[in-house]
Amino acid sequence: MKVLMSIKPKFVEKIFAGSKTFELRKKLFKRTVDTIVIYSSFPKKKVVGEIIIDRIISSAPKLLWKFYKNNLGISEKEYFEYYKNSKVAYAIKIKKVIKYKKELELKDFGIEKAPQSYQYID
Repeated sequence: MKVLMSIKPKFVEKIFAGSKTFELRKKLFKRTVDTIVIYSSFPKKKVVGEIIIDRIISSAPKLLWKFYKNNLGISEKEYFEYYKNSKVAYAIKIKKVIKYKKELELKDFGIEKAPQSYQYID
């Protein structure tokens, strides 16, 4: 199963560069997902590629930071601000990244509005 996921452009760049090998989330999918279709959010607003998921780690935010901080592509300040009221942090380990040769529009997936977090797609 695939999801379309909104990711800030600065993090998309780090994913494509290989310096961010985990995508962080506060909430996780309810279904089994193996691929994330990347929607680079404002100001880019394009579907730019895909992430093949290796595995998903759930942990207390402090522990996740301790073990994976060099692979998260985010500053310590931003990280703890993001998880400030969360008991659990989810880190989606990236197995492979596919960058589209041609960027796509949401309408190419039958979607009118970008999801706040993610949306299941066929």
